[in-house]
Amino acid sequence: MSRISTGFGPRSTADEVLAGHDLTGRRVVVTGAASGIGVETARALVRAGAEVTLAVRDVAAGERVAADVRDSVADAPHPGRARVAHLDLLDLTSVRAFAQAWTGPLHVLVNNAGVMAVPERRTTAYGWELQLATNHLGHHALTLGLHEALAAAEGARIVSVSSSGHLAAPVDLDDLHFERRPYDPWAAYGQSKTANVLHAVEATRRWSGDGITANALMPGGIMTKLQQHVPQETREEWSKVPGIKTPRQGAATSVVAAVAPELDGVGGRYLEDCQEAPVVADDAEVGAGVREWALDPATAQRLWDVSTALVDEALAQG
Repeated sequence: MSRISTGFGPRSTADEVLAGHDLTGRRVVVTGAASGIGVETARALVRAGAEVTLAVRDVAAGERVAADVRDSVADAPHPGRARVAHLDLLDLTSVRAFAQAWTGPLHVLVNNAGVMAVPERRTTAYGWELQLATNHLGHHALTLGLHEALAAAEGARIVSVSSSGHLAAPVDLDDLHFERRPYDPWAAYGQSKTANVLHAVEATRRWSGDGITANALMPGGIMTKLQQHVPQETREEWSKVPGIKTPRQGAATSVVAAVAPELDGVGGRYLEDCQEAPVVADDAEVGAGVREWALDPATAQRLWDVSTALVDEALAQG
């Protein structure tokens, strides 16, 4: 199986990736689109003609972003639309309401929202560890709820925003919520980002017959609100690292996953710098690539089953 290659790279922007694409009539959901690369992903897609729903917890902030997006793409030949809808990934009644309110096909679902390195173990109302709940389980519930809409698009794509953080930790299916092992903020983040990749692997296996494919990606090093829990001195060091990206450059790989013709009918891959990343051994000391553990089909299937059971149980509780 050859690796996917495109004509874009680490310094490419989302607008450059979308140059020449006409997304008129395409409907897209971007979670966490009120800040960071979510904003730039939405902006570029609207500029290319798509109807983009900014799925956000803070609707007022979302409306401000949507207004800015509309203003900034007014010079585009055929700009699309930006609309806002409430979505709280930690509240499954909110997730269910969002999915039930959706009508018609959904061509692209960008599972972008996330949190990083929460310093102390925190759990949701369902007893779920916060990073896994936000980065994976909430998105899993959303994806399940939107399955019919994705199938109706006849060629839909799911974009799962992961991270090189997945290199640090596999998914521990016997202790997903750090109830027995010591909590570590980076291990919890890494586990949730590995889960994002496994989600793409299994979604493709289960749903490719419905015309749905899913791919995961590492957007790159970008300084955004995602790092709010990271100590200030560490953020300052990161901001000086060569190769740090702007949010528009960080959104480029998300957009590649959403529209690149090279990915038509292709799923279960992990992208970085607008290309498919090489697979690296689980014990390799590396800072890039995708771990074997993140692509393991047996783990992907088990995680999907466990995640679905957790979601169903939580919804049954109301």
